[in-house]
Amino acid sequence: MLCHGEGLLSSLTALLGVVLALSRSPALACLLTAGLYLALHLFSLEPAAPQSAQRVLRPRGAAARIAHRGGAHDAPENTLAAIRQAAENGATGVELDLEFTADGVPILMHDETVERTTDGSGRLCDLTFDEIRRLNPSAKHRLWSRFQGEKVPTLREAVVESMHHNLIIYFDVKGHANQAVDALKQLYLEFPRLYNSSIVCSFMPDVVYKMRQADRNVVTALTHRPWHLSHFGDGTPRFTSSWKHYLYMTMDVILDWSLHSFLWRLCGVSAFLIQKNFVSQDYVRHWASRGIQVVAWTVNTFAEKSYYESVLESSYITDSLVEDCDPHY
Repeated sequence: MLCHGEGLLSSLTALLGVVLALSRSPALACLLTAGLYLALHLFSLEPAAPQSAQRVLRPRGAAARIAHRGGAHDAPENTLAAIRQAAENGATGVELDLEFTADGVPILMHDETVERTTDGSGRLCDLTFDEIRRLNPSAKHRLWSRFQGEKVPTLREAVVESMHHNLIIYFDVKGHANQAVDALKQLYLEFPRLYNSSIVCSFMPDVVYKMRQADRNVVTALTHRPWHLSHFGDGTPRFTSSWKHYLYMTMDVILDWSLHSFLWRLCGVSAFLIQKNFVSQDYVRHWASRGIQVVAWTVNTFAEKSYYESVLESSYITDSLVEDCDPHY
């Protein structure tokens, strides 16, 4: 596959031209480009079996509807109540965020701090599981009064609840690559049905690569939002310093090129999770020709969902299964 990848050859040709222009040395340019090609050939991982990927990404032979953080608009995000509500609302699966407490317990949490979603304060890395378990994850939700008594769940509790409702699980790994891979490996050993009903996703290529190294049967995906290093989800710049802002914008360009050129091959992914504003019919066809399925996020209006289901025939992640809503960042 590497020898005939049109996208890879185009990328290597572009790299050859850049290095040649900068170094003015044909020998150095050829050597560096050949070295990259050889490294990709040696270290690239094969994706999971196509049958497994198909069962996870299109479980009913059609576009899947995945509840973002369990459906953050319809219920408190990353809770067992959200998983139950997503199943009741007709979701095909749930996307769940994996984080860790100070004492190493894998839990569901999107942020590195607890202020946004709970009645507590502090960083996850400073709070033990017992301390986090005492927090109320419904406290800041618009429907908090309907979800009394919820607790921040462990990863295992969330998996058991999801499997009880026959939901596909998108594990969104926020970081801690080695820790996350170890925790997920144990879950796949304990619950083998996860191989055909879950996918491990991350913005961080090292997480995905290590997961594929640890277990070649796990379906994986890279997650991407252009400009995410330099801007927050709502478009606000992350940095007030001009030099830092433009430095990270440059890094964004390099990351975007790398993901689309060779990192997807290197990591052996079966899907690409991309922010919806950058999805088109051509984009879906581009990845389909490479055996990769596109899953868009976050698709939150009825019109958008109809477009993904009937025109793009592509799975999507949404904050609500029941009504139009603004995105939850």
